Amino acid sequence: MKKLIVCLLAFIPFAVACGNPLEVGAKAPDVKAVDHDGKTVSLTEAYKKDIVLVFFYPRANTSGCTAQACSLRDAYEPLTKKGVKIFGVSTDTPEAQKSFRDNHNLPFTLIADTDSKVIEGFGVPKRGNFAARQAFLVKDGVIIWRDLRASTARQAQDVLEALEKLGV
Repeated sequence: MKKLIVCLLAFIPFAVACGNPLEVGAKAPDVKAVDHDGKTVSLTEAYKKDIVLVFFYPRANTSGCTAQACSLRDAYEPLTKKGVKIFGVSTDTPEAQKSFRDNHNLPFTLIADTDSKVIEGFGVPKRGNFAARQAFLVKDGVIIWRDLRASTARQAQDVLEALEKLGV
Protein backbone atom coordinates (compact mmCIF):
# COMPACT_ATOMS: atom_id res chain seq x y z
CA MET A 1 0.00 0.00 0.00
CA LYS A 2 2.83 2.41 0.87
CA LYS A 3 4.49 1.81 -2.50
CA LEU A 4 1.19 2.55 -4.29
CA ILE A 5 0.89 5.84 -2.43
CA VAL A 6 4.50 6.76 -3.24
CA CYS A 7 3.96 5.88 -6.90
CA LEU A 8 0.79 7.96 -7.05
CA LEU A 9 2.71 10.89 -5.59
CA ALA A 10 4.97 10.71 -8.64
CA PHE A 11 2.27 12.47 -10.61
CA ILE A 12 2.77 15.57 -8.49
CA PRO A 13 5.32 17.85 -10.19
CA PHE A 14 8.84 17.38 -8.81
CA ALA A 15 7.86 14.39 -6.68
CA VAL A 16 10.24 11.44 -6.66
CA ALA A 17 9.31 8.91 -9.32
CA CYS A 18 9.14 5.26 -8.42
CA GLY A 19 12.29 3.33 -8.89
CA ASN A 20 13.50 0.02 -7.63
CA PRO A 21 17.29 0.22 -7.74
CA LEU A 22 18.93 -3.06 -8.63
CA GLU A 23 19.98 -5.18 -5.66
CA VAL A 24 23.47 -6.50 -5.05
CA GLY A 25 23.63 -9.84 -6.88
CA ALA A 26 21.25 -8.74 -9.64
CA LYS A 27 22.29 -8.90 -13.28
CA ALA A 28 23.33 -5.49 -14.58
CA PRO A 29 21.17 -4.13 -17.41
CA ASP A 30 22.08 -4.75 -21.03
CA VAL A 31 21.98 -1.16 -22.25
CA LYS A 32 23.54 1.02 -24.91
CA ALA A 33 23.63 4.78 -24.72
CA VAL A 34 25.26 7.83 -26.27
CA ASP A 35 28.34 9.34 -24.66
CA HIS A 36 29.62 12.92 -24.42
CA ASP A 37 30.99 12.67 -27.99
CA GLY A 38 27.74 11.31 -29.45
CA LYS A 39 29.18 7.80 -29.83
CA THR A 40 27.25 4.70 -28.85
CA VAL A 41 28.55 2.98 -25.71
CA SER A 42 27.64 -0.58 -24.71
CA LEU A 43 27.77 -1.05 -20.96
CA THR A 44 27.41 -4.79 -21.54
CA GLU A 45 30.71 -4.80 -23.43
CA ALA A 46 32.37 -2.88 -20.60
CA TYR A 47 31.06 -5.41 -18.02
CA LYS A 48 32.95 -8.15 -19.88
CA LYS A 49 36.32 -6.39 -19.61
CA ASP A 50 36.39 -4.39 -16.39
CA ILE A 51 34.85 -3.73 -13.04
CA VAL A 52 32.44 -0.95 -13.97
CA LEU A 53 31.36 1.95 -11.81
CA VAL A 54 28.14 3.52 -13.05
CA PHE A 55 27.33 6.66 -11.11
CA PHE A 56 24.20 8.72 -11.58
CA TYR A 57 23.87 12.44 -10.98
CA PRO A 58 21.05 14.93 -11.54
CA ARG A 59 22.62 17.65 -13.68
CA ALA A 60 25.97 18.40 -15.30
CA ASN A 61 27.89 21.47 -14.13
CA THR A 62 25.95 21.92 -10.89
CA SER A 63 27.79 22.16 -7.58
CA GLY A 64 26.92 18.75 -6.10
CA CYS A 65 27.37 16.90 -9.37
CA THR A 66 30.68 18.65 -9.96
CA ALA A 67 31.91 17.66 -6.48
CA GLN A 68 30.85 14.04 -7.10
CA ALA A 69 32.52 13.83 -10.52
CA CYS A 70 35.67 15.65 -9.37
CA SER A 71 36.05 13.28 -6.42
CA LEU A 72 36.16 10.42 -8.94
CA ARG A 73 38.50 12.40 -11.20
CA ASP A 74 40.88 12.99 -8.30
CA ALA A 75 40.90 9.26 -7.47
CA TYR A 76 41.01 8.13 -11.09
CA GLU A 77 44.48 6.58 -10.83
CA PRO A 78 43.81 4.38 -7.78
CA LEU A 79 40.44 3.35 -9.21
CA THR A 80 41.85 2.38 -12.60
CA LYS A 81 44.71 0.50 -10.92
CA LYS A 82 42.00 -1.66 -9.35
CA GLY A 83 40.58 -2.29 -12.83
CA VAL A 84 37.61 0.07 -12.54
CA LYS A 85 36.13 1.74 -15.63
CA ILE A 86 33.93 4.74 -14.78
CA PHE A 87 30.73 5.92 -16.45
CA GLY A 88 28.80 8.98 -15.27
CA VAL A 89 25.13 9.14 -16.23
CA SER A 90 22.57 11.95 -16.33
CA THR A 91 19.75 13.01 -18.60
CA ASP A 92 21.85 15.86 -20.00
CA THR A 93 22.49 16.14 -23.75
CA PRO A 94 25.79 14.99 -25.25
CA GLU A 95 26.76 18.65 -25.63
CA ALA A 96 26.12 19.38 -21.93
CA GLN A 97 28.03 16.24 -20.95
CA LYS A 98 30.98 17.23 -23.16
CA SER A 99 31.02 20.71 -21.62
CA PHE A 100 30.92 19.20 -18.11
CA ARG A 101 33.73 16.79 -18.98
CA ASP A 102 35.88 19.49 -20.57
CA ASN A 103 35.23 22.13 -17.87
CA HIS A 104 36.39 19.79 -15.11
CA ASN A 105 38.96 17.63 -16.95
CA LEU A 106 37.01 14.46 -16.27
CA PRO A 107 38.97 11.46 -17.64
CA PHE A 108 36.01 9.08 -17.85
CA THR A 109 32.99 8.58 -20.08
CA LEU A 110 29.82 10.58 -19.47
CA ILE A 111 26.59 9.14 -20.78
CA ALA A 112 23.86 11.39 -22.14
CA ASP A 113 20.85 9.32 -21.07
CA THR A 114 18.26 11.62 -22.66
CA ASP A 115 15.76 8.76 -23.04
CA SER A 116 16.47 7.45 -19.48
CA LYS A 117 17.14 3.88 -20.65
CA VAL A 118 20.22 3.51 -18.44
CA ILE A 119 18.49 5.18 -15.49
CA GLU A 120 15.47 2.89 -15.86
CA GLY A 121 17.68 -0.16 -16.43
CA PHE A 122 19.34 0.35 -13.05
CA GLY A 123 16.02 1.31 -11.43
CA VAL A 124 17.29 4.72 -10.36
CA PRO A 125 14.47 7.01 -9.21
CA LYS A 126 13.97 10.34 -10.92
CA ARG A 127 12.71 13.67 -9.70
CA GLY A 128 11.16 15.36 -12.68
CA ASN A 129 13.72 14.77 -15.43
CA PHE A 130 16.65 14.35 -13.03
CA ALA A 131 18.19 11.06 -11.86
CA ALA A 132 18.76 10.48 -8.16
CA ARG A 133 22.38 10.44 -7.05
CA GLN A 134 23.29 6.74 -6.88
CA ALA A 135 26.23 4.52 -7.78
CA PHE A 136 26.70 0.86 -8.71
CA LEU A 137 29.75 -1.38 -9.12
CA VAL A 138 29.39 -4.17 -11.67
CA LYS A 139 31.72 -7.15 -12.03
CA ASP A 140 31.19 -9.89 -14.62
CA GLY A 141 27.77 -8.41 -15.40
CA VAL A 142 26.52 -8.58 -11.78
CA ILE A 143 25.93 -5.76 -9.29
CA ILE A 144 28.50 -6.23 -6.52
CA TRP A 145 27.89 -2.96 -4.61
CA ARG A 146 25.45 -0.11 -4.66
CA ASP A 147 25.21 3.26 -2.99
CA LEU A 148 21.66 4.58 -2.94
CA ARG A 149 22.61 7.86 -1.28
CA ALA A 150 25.80 8.60 -3.14
CA SER A 151 27.96 11.28 -1.60
CA THR A 152 29.17 14.26 -3.52
CA ALA A 153 32.64 14.93 -2.12
CA ARG A 154 33.15 11.34 -0.80
CA GLN A 155 32.01 9.34 -3.84
CA ALA A 156 35.51 8.09 -4.72
CA GLN A 157 36.40 7.31 -1.11
CA ASP A 158 33.16 5.32 -0.72
CA VAL A 159 33.92 3.33 -3.89
CA LEU A 160 37.51 2.64 -2.82
CA GLU A 161 36.33 1.48 0.62
CA ALA A 162 33.75 -0.81 -1.02
CA LEU A 163 36.39 -2.29 -3.31
CA GLU A 164 38.61 -2.93 -0.29
CA LYS A 165 35.78 -4.70 1.56
CA LEU A 166 35.07 -6.76 -1.57
CA GLY A 167 38.73 -7.77 -1.78
CA VAL A 168 39.36 -6.02 -5.08
